Amino acid sequence: MSELPALPVTFRPGRTRAVLLTAGVAIFVVITAVALLLDKLGPGERLSFIVTGALMFGVLAMLARVKVVADEAGVTVVNIATRRRLAWPEILQVNLRPGDPWVFLNLSDGTSLPALGIQPGIAKQRAIADARALRALAEAHGIREPEGHEG
Repeated sequence: MSELPALPVTFRPGRTRAVLLTAGVAIFVVITAVALLLDKLGPGERLSFIVTGALMFGVLAMLARVKVVADEAGVTVVNIATRRRLAWPEILQVNLRPGDPWVFLNLSDGTSLPALGIQPGIAKQRAIADARALRALAEAHGIREPEGHEG
């Protein structure tokens, strides 16, 4: 097993984040410029263009906020509109199977939590390395046997 990353560590799709934020700024600037340059638009129409550009930027910024933060106490998973804090023993398995859009965490309560902060989209090798690192951290900090299955 490779050396564990130093805690705290943040996993996020860097390239995807850069693309989303750059596209969001570009869309906002272009729509705002169009609103200001079109002479036939009234003030309300101009404002609606600018608000639309701001909303589009906001959606892309929400998509770009995804991350997984691991520290000594556990993991915080920040997805598009949610944030969930997990203690290490709650994470039974870290999965990134071929074709998966992002990592899935199998939890002790029987559910699975998507962790969008690690996604193979445009940086597949980075996502695989991050998933392996998170898996190693979960194994090092989590419980070995499910409760009630003592030897």
